[in-house]
Amino acid sequence: MNMEQTNPFESAMVRLEAIVKNIESGNLPLEESLTAFQEGVGLIQQCQTLLSQAEQKVEMLVKAGSAGIETKSISDPT
Repeated sequence: MNMEQTNPFESAMVRLEAIVKNIESGNLPLEESLTAFQEGVGLIQQCQTLLSQAEQKVEMLVKAGSAGIETKSISDPT
């Protein structure tokens, strides 16, 4: 079983980091840079989808198992 099958988010992040380093190196021809950028955009969308799904699962678990437990948003400083 490869990493992509076990951890799609982590695999996408590793690939995205490699793409960013490759583009930032400045060694790619323009066409290859554009292709890499396009792949990176797809990976970002994939990661956002996976994060959204994980957030929905957490919300469902909290609602199902936390009668009376107060929850706060991560961005809530209080």
